[in-house]
Amino acid sequence: SIAGGIFFINVGIMHFTDTSWFEPIVPPLLGSATFWVLASGVVEIIVGLGLIIPKTREFSGFSSAILLAMLYPANLYMWVGDIELGDGASLSPTGHVVRLLLQIGGIILSLWIAGWSRDKSIFDLTHQFMPFRK
Repeated sequence: SIAGGIFFINVGIMHFTDTSWFEPIVPPLLGSATFWVLASGVVEIIVGLGLIIPKTREFSGFSSAILLAMLYPANLYMWVGDIELGDGASLSPTGHVVRLLLQIGGIILSLWIAGWSRDKSIFDLTHQFMPFRK
């Protein structure tokens, strides 16, 4: 979870240091791309810190799973619309499939950090989490 926290913090910081790289993949339907890039950067930093702090790790694991699911539409928009990132780079169809699989893996890993297992349904997790319960 510490590695995941560091990853989220680094990506969150990137949202502030190079907004133009992320802006093209924000679906126009959402409005101001800059706002959504900055807002998601803030959330990624908060989730990242939560994954590092032991007391908030499980809750943040659940939060990171939700965040990854909520952010995927931007990746899907990039894939379906063949949108280039701010530096002009784009993914091949295989690259998009790999990204999807990594996103799914990240969600599963986040749920594992949150305490989900085969004998516990996802709905059990939602009832389990009262922030800072320990």
